[in-house]
Amino acid sequence: MTRDSTAGEHLRQALELVALGVPVLPLREGKGPFGNCRDCAENRCGGRPNMKSAGACACPRPCHGWAAASASVDVVTSAAWATAWRRAGAVAYHPGGAGVTVVDLDNADAVAWARETLPATRTVATTRGEHWIYLGTMQSANGVRPGVDIKSLMAYARWLGRGEGQMIRLPETVTTLPRYVVPAGAVASSPVSRTEWSREVASGCRHTERYVRTGLDKGVAMVTGHREQGAASQAFGVARFLGSLHQECPGPCGLETLGGEIVAAAVSVGVPEAYAVRAVDRGFAEAGIAVPSTQMA
Repeated sequence: MTRDSTAGEHLRQALELVALGVPVLPLREGKGPFGNCRDCAENRCGGRPNMKSAGACACPRPCHGWAAASASVDVVTSAAWATAWRRAGAVAYHPGGAGVTVVDLDNADAVAWARETLPATRTVATTRGEHWIYLGTMQSANGVRPGVDIKSLMAYARWLGRGEGQMIRLPETVTTLPRYVVPAGAVASSPVSRTEWSREVASGCRHTERYVRTGLDKGVAMVTGHREQGAASQAFGVARFLGSLHQECPGPCGLETLGGEIVAAAVSVGVPEAYAVRAVDRGFAEAGIAVPSTQMA
């Protein structure tokens, strides 16, 4: 099959999905989204309105990964997307935009775990495992278990066919998965919950619990909003900002616990844990705050 015929097949497949109201985007040969154009590189355009850190970018090209996914025939067949389709290696879709959640099982062990733990739903075979698709949306998260990612809001999934089985509503056994992380070396069958900041670990903090949690929640949302790139840098910035707020506190303020939540947010969007820990520690240090090295508790 020639490149032109392959490109035509990808576009035809994309238009079939658009006809069903499913937002699509082209993927390059490496199965990743096409890089942003010069104007959008490093998010200097401010980002698209549907991103977590919303901006006013209206670039006609398929920039910003999942955020560029479209269910418009005019957009998908536009000249701005034509080059990407000619170079595309696959078609992807935005699960959240289609109203579904994909549990991406990346290997045989993950598939075996799902069959023992999750309620049966529509399944799609992948190169190494399976996609389990549920009706309903939730926050996406990477690495909720070894070999298991959640792809829904602010994510894309490769289109691999309609699959088999009856799709069911998103169950609690899936929606609670992002509450857990599996640190390196932990037993896969025994995930642990990360420690959350509370007044008990911050007896010397001069701020109210509501104030601290509001700032932390906003910071975590900023980190998880950088799903394609920049999450570690955002984690550094959040730690630096939050640390600066506690410079006048007598302490302890439980900043190592705050840092653990920032690290967990970065890890959930694919940042290696050690890298995330370094970024958060550097952020606190730049704010003039000395805390024990942040770990995911």
